[in-house]
Amino acid sequence: MAKTVVVGMSGGVDSSVAALLLKQQGYRVVGLFMRNWEERDGNGVCRAEEDFADVARVCGLLDIPYYTVDFAKEYQERVFSYFLAEYRAGRTPNPDVLCNREIKFGPFKAYAKELGADAIATGHYCGISHENGVHRLLKARDANKDQTYFLNQLTQDQLDGVLFPLAELDKAEVRGIALKNGLATAKKKDSTGICFIGERNFRKFLQNYFPARRGKILTLEGEEVGEHLGLMYYTLGQRRGLELGGRRGEDGRWFVVKKDLENNILYVSHGDESPLYTASCKVDGMNFIPFPPKEEEFACRAKFRYRQSEQGVRVKRTGNRSLTVVFDEPQRAVTEGQYCVLYDERQCLGGGVITK
Repeated sequence: MAKTVVVGMSGGVDSSVAALLLKQQGYRVVGLFMRNWEERDGNGVCRAEEDFADVARVCGLLDIPYYTVDFAKEYQERVFSYFLAEYRAGRTPNPDVLCNREIKFGPFKAYAKELGADAIATGHYCGISHENGVHRLLKARDANKDQTYFLNQLTQDQLDGVLFPLAELDKAEVRGIALKNGLATAKKKDSTGICFIGERNFRKFLQNYFPARRGKILTLEGEEVGEHLGLMYYTLGQRRGLELGGRRGEDGRWFVVKKDLENNILYVSHGDESPLYTASCKVDGMNFIPFPPKEEEFACRAKFRYRQSEQGVRVKRTGNRSLTVVFDEPQRAVTEGQYCVLYDERQCLGGGVITK
């Protein structure tokens, strides 16, 4: 009897093609759509309803059963509350990483087992190996789309019985497969940003949860050059939205270099980016994949944000789940609250939160 694979279907082209490929490989495929956040846009349209309609169309064409499950409560408690707490603390969180650990490979996987799943699959661009009970997270063939960064917190139990059908495909190939097979999502635009913010204005969204607390914008030399709208609306290295243009002519740009939460001051620099560069960072909550190395110090490569090429680093373990990461070359805008994710040639070694 064919093994049953439950595919996490978002209503996008990637998960649609993942389901198609698994069916072609002889699996019994079941689609499962998650509702993590439900809110109507300005036109009264609920994006979740639209996405589920696309899931229904794809599953109908593939002739596979499909279900929906509501994890909105779990998402609020495990992901969104963390997101708000981090912004209150002046950091810049990455809730997509937490969503994978706390929802997609947690309650979702448990629910899939109730549906009789032998394995689960998603449309992530990454690879995986299962050898002798050890599960390794591998980079996708398409380096530009590789999403191992967002899966850096997954445990061995969570990676057990997981399939990533898109590991050896690039985006153009995925869309080509969708078009060839008449999938309704073939030309659907990729979703961008955090799922509960989507295409909306980020600052406007945060204003629903944080009172605007204006304050001074200063240079590192102490010159007052403007007023900020609230420190949580800005991130390290940010250039847009400062409304400081023209104060020193057109030669050079303003950008954020520091936030002083205690005194409610936003520090900026004009032209000189050197204050943004650092030589190392502290990391906590480190999750090693598949397990911690024996060495207390080792060399590897790292990313400090998703859209970044890997950088050479030297890692020193300072505790059970804490590290000091020293960069081979100074790095720009390494941001507290984001994840430092470690790599070797082909494998994601895990990651943790940048705390300093």
